[in-house]
Amino acid sequence: MSVIAESAPAKLNLYLHVVGRRDDGYHELDSLVAFADVADRVTVQPGVARIALRGADLPPVGPRLAISGPFGPALMGENPAQNLVIRAAYALAARLGREADAMIALEKVLPIASGIGGGSADAAATLRGLARLWDVPVADRRLYEVAASLGADVPVCVAGRSCYFGGVGEALEEAPALPDTHAVLVNPGVPVPTPAVFKARKGAFSAPARFTEAPADAVALAALLKERRNDLTEPALTVAPVIAEVLTALEGTDGCLLARLSGSGATCFGLYADAERAAEAARSIQAAQPRWWAKAARLLPTPADAPPLPQGLEAPSAVVTAPAPPVPFPDTGGWGVG
Repeated sequence: MSVIAESAPAKLNLYLHVVGRRDDGYHELDSLVAFADVADRVTVQPGVARIALRGADLPPVGPRLAISGPFGPALMGENPAQNLVIRAAYALAARLGREADAMIALEKVLPIASGIGGGSADAAATLRGLARLWDVPVADRRLYEVAASLGADVPVCVAGRSCYFGGVGEALEEAPALPDTHAVLVNPGVPVPTPAVFKARKGAFSAPARFTEAPADAVALAALLKERRNDLTEPALTVAPVIAEVLTALEGTDGCLLARLSGSGATCFGLYADAERAAEAARSIQAAQPRWWAKAARLLPTPADAPPLPQGLEAPSAVVTAPAPPVPFPDTGGWGVG
């Protein structure tokens, strides 16, 4: 039985500008996204045969999901029908006109609701894994169309490489190559709901701020990013004031070139020129704040054979999005959170 593994790396918004608001309430963004080499892990394999007991109907066809990892238990209290992995499996199967028969295992390493695209990255990894399992090219446009219906961060997570994104997440464009850069990701253990942050946002909108020349090194990258910002920082601080402590802790480490909130938080990141300083910064922050989550990482380079980014994806609307699965937790067959 073939088992296919996909990494679901942490997404970092190196800068994030809120550039407008649509009539349907969605905010339009301009962001440079990179991915770090700390990741959840998704594995998929074919579904097992369904056996009907005498006098009983066959159980419904659907994905079976097993969840493990340090942040797996945090998903136990959620409605499984809203789990992005389950929704991604159903949505892709519906788009391909087939049954969603697969066994999926999620190793949850990244914090929940933390601004680094954990759930979106998991959904994206599920789409890529199922595409390989079902003999669909991973660059197939249908993966991105399904991704856009699942959430703003899912299309860029399907791409899984540094790029600009605009609109409400559906407009992906090539970005200059990023230099070898190290990072420290820190989360204070406080989930931050994205809608609450956008609701708290006030003031004028920003202009897009894309650059076209590749920075020579991590110092040059940090200098460019300092000319930009994350527009969600101030509203996120009203939802989770502890974010200020995280930023201060990062700024106080030796060699930190830039400290910034990612997405809507609460995860913040610091950029460093070398792995040694990043590792020491992560150790010192973890020692000072043992209840926080702190990881040293490296920004992932864009593979030389990366396929072109899709163009002309349709923006999701508040009305047309991927529907919830028809059965909350179908045919678990003994699989579950473990």
